[in-house]
Amino acid sequence: MHDSSQSTTRSNVLTFLGIMLVALNLRPGLTSVASVLNQIGRGLGLSALDQGILTTLPVLFLGIAAPLAPALSRRLGIERAVLAAVVLLAFALLARPYLDFAALLIGTSIVGSCIGIMGVLLPGIVKRDFPQHASLLTGLYTAVVFFGASSAAGVTEPLRMAFDGDWRSSLMVWAVPAGIASMVWASQLNPEPIRKARPTPGHSLFRDPLAWQVTLYMGLQAVLAFAVFGWLPTILQSRGLTPVNAGFALSLSIMLQISTAILAPWASSKMRDQRLIIALAIVFTISGILGCIVGPLPQIWLWVVILGLGQGATFSMALTLLAIRAGDPETSARLSGMAQGVGYTMAAFGPLVLGVLNEWFDDWRIAGVFLALTGLGALAAGIAAGRDRLVGSHAAANASA
Repeated sequence: MHDSSQSTTRSNVLTFLGIMLVALNLRPGLTSVASVLNQIGRGLGLSALDQGILTTLPVLFLGIAAPLAPALSRRLGIERAVLAAVVLLAFALLARPYLDFAALLIGTSIVGSCIGIMGVLLPGIVKRDFPQHASLLTGLYTAVVFFGASSAAGVTEPLRMAFDGDWRSSLMVWAVPAGIASMVWASQLNPEPIRKARPTPGHSLFRDPLAWQVTLYMGLQAVLAFAVFGWLPTILQSRGLTPVNAGFALSLSIMLQISTAILAPWASSKMRDQRLIIALAIVFTISGILGCIVGPLPQIWLWVVILGLGQGATFSMALTLLAIRAGDPETSARLSGMAQGVGYTMAAFGPLVLGVLNEWFDDWRIAGVFLALTGLGALAAGIAAGRDRLVGSHAAANASA
């Protein structure tokens, strides 16, 4: 009995460590490129359009690949599916800096696809292995996601300088944490033969109102997140901040997200449902965005802080809903595939819409109206998704009736 208890504890520790290490790799493949995009453009002779494609493709493929994750999980088993994705991610990160532009686009698309698959499967593993602490674990790994994103955004350029201006080597470095994650993840796999999971019978989530509410919340908050990531420094520079301070503002915003990424799911777990926390998070996010665009310039750092605190909570609550709105790990994976697949496909076009609006009107306030309306949509969807219900319960109730 004692040996069995020790074995279970060791397995839980390895699973927890594996989840955190995989989560660490869910953003560096994206944010590291943005940090040295100008150098990549000069090195490969890319146009502005080429650079825009390079930054849009991984987010787009993140959304395209996400719905494939449940099927991959059923074929390989959820742990082996994650392992396959993180191993492929490591190889793609290692190879893509040393390819020509066409192959670089393919490598970047593979990076986005691997991230999409891992992001879909992690909530199901949390739901299965830590059912009593799903909200807390989701908050912790969301914080690790933000830490990875912020680290890659802030460290890639200094690494390039340390490598005598070689942007290729600075990007290649991010294959190392992916390799470490794959080794740790492989060490906790069950050596038994693969037992392919059978699809869980049930109605299509695309006909479930609650699933669509979760999906719309995920997608609309992601539009805000990627729009801020892509354009916040440019917006702040247009208001008079230096490029250094504008870049620091984005890094500060991302770092502040770590705190509310942990606190918001924990606080919501103490409440009857998640509506209040989601509403507060969206209000903070909208206020921070509008403050950065039209607020008094002397208070700009206050708005940056408010924005970071709001977006940390909005994203972590989106991931929390994927775990707690499903009754079992299989449904969690299906819901995650739907929400992230549709959501990140929407998010891929958010920065593009902002760029088009600014080019047409040459006024960031117009873009601010678009972001405010997006935020209000996220607020409506989030309040609906935050009710204490389970995906599929409506259909089950109708069937029983």
